[in-house]
Amino acid sequence: MRMNTVASSLLTAGLTAGLLATTSVTQAATKSLVFCSEGSPAGFDIGQYTSGTDNDAAEPIYNRLAEFERGQTSVVPALATRWDISADGLSYTFHLREGVKFHSNKAFTPTRDFNADDVLFTFNRMLHKDHPFRVAYPTEFPYFTSMGLDKNIKSVEKTGPMTVVFSLNKVDAAFIQNIAMNFASILSAEYADKLMASGNVRDINQSPIGTGPFVFQRYQKDSQIRYVANKQFWDPSRVKIDQLIFAINTDASVRIQKLKKNECQVTLNPRPADIESIKADKHLKVIEKPGFNLGYIAYNVRHAPLDNLQVRQALDMAVDKKAIIDAVYQGAGQLAQNAMPPTQWSFDDTVKDAPYNPEKARELLRAAGVKEGTELTLWAMPVQRPYNPNAKLMAQMLQADWAKVGIKATIVSYEWGEYLKRSKNGEHDISLIGWTGDNGDPDNWMGTLYSCASIGGNNYSMWCDEKYDALIKSAVSIADKDQRISLYQQAQHYLKSQVPITPIAHSTVIQPLRSNVKGFLVSPFNRNNFSGVSIAD
Repeated sequence: MRMNTVASSLLTAGLTAGLLATTSVTQAATKSLVFCSEGSPAGFDIGQYTSGTDNDAAEPIYNRLAEFERGQTSVVPALATRWDISADGLSYTFHLREGVKFHSNKAFTPTRDFNADDVLFTFNRMLHKDHPFRVAYPTEFPYFTSMGLDKNIKSVEKTGPMTVVFSLNKVDAAFIQNIAMNFASILSAEYADKLMASGNVRDINQSPIGTGPFVFQRYQKDSQIRYVANKQFWDPSRVKIDQLIFAINTDASVRIQKLKKNECQVTLNPRPADIESIKADKHLKVIEKPGFNLGYIAYNVRHAPLDNLQVRQALDMAVDKKAIIDAVYQGAGQLAQNAMPPTQWSFDDTVKDAPYNPEKARELLRAAGVKEGTELTLWAMPVQRPYNPNAKLMAQMLQADWAKVGIKATIVSYEWGEYLKRSKNGEHDISLIGWTGDNGDPDNWMGTLYSCASIGGNNYSMWCDEKYDALIKSAVSIADKDQRISLYQQAQHYLKSQVPITPIAHSTVIQPLRSNVKGFLVSPFNRNNFSGVSIAD
């Protein structure tokens, strides 16, 4: 058997900061950083969740076996110092890091270091619905299932206290990238046992325990999250601030005012109209990078008349994309025609839009038997996202576009967590949504967003097509990159022909922060990572 070994490294992605004070904290004797966040997380048992808000809130707390290098798409060792891959690609042996400490809280103090039992608990709970903890606390794991890991992982077994072997049913070219994502954060089996014994299993979601650079303190919904520096973190060079505070505010203009007043030192998702004033402030700086993202319209194909391809084609060609990009993105958006961004390898630039043509759209709707004045719900996100800075305005413009072809769109919105939950349940007719890549592999777009397995997860179109699924399943089961590219490009063309979505734009990521924040790197995956970040005096 030939073995491929990934060398040990201490360069890992992590996060920062600490014990929190108030949202107006400034840097004093203790080094504090306040992050102006845009929404409240649904919880901290991150395997349950997929949104950027949830991932950001969990990131300071946890580590994975492998993680993404800060600011990069490359994978480096973390809780595993190295891993061996069998010659047939079906077995991964992880060698675990010694001496890693779990956090403690008022109800729990660990009696041992991290070991193989924690890896087994983390993955077997996601893998087996009859796992005792999952029976006690019934949950679903949308990332895990949408990538097919629930079906492809044959077993997770330990061969020693610090060695774990994953056996797969078939080759998964994206396996290491997948388990470097937040959903695969390692939990404490000892903590889980204590919660089971005390009957407090839901505390795994509200009082999280991890091994990350910062320790969870408390959370007040719609207000703030508090963390404190982990003084026992296995790489102390990455813990450079004492306190981290997530100050939650859904209003982008309020977040920018807080940044200007030094009530927070890092914020996100500014309104395009605020960018020039940020650049003009000598106390602030702006990092700009091409976005690894896509903002799009998802048509729920399980709801008539959207189950009719002609209707989806009509709605697609009735959208005035140029006007939307000009008004909503204001110079910070690029036209999207494909189901993934141009910066993703395997992107096919021959995939093109149908021309904007309201007259042809009306003809298609008549041919499909859709009556004038047919009503559909159009769901608009209540928050700014990197892929959509103003969903309300976009919805209003779409409402006007579709009114011109005889469709009456009623705009609906919910609190962000509720919006995601209801959308995943398929309650919408049409929803505005988007995606920022998570791991640099095409499967994170083509499989995670549009596959049959991702319905109930991130497939907001509820679209399941056997021909498409066969292409992407073949692509992820082949190690040869050229063959994978060919299959993914076929899948891109086929998806375009079936119109489960209308791509709108790829936005430029604009990251505002105070000038005295050092070491902050913009993640290609739009994760706000405070590991290695410091505040200058």
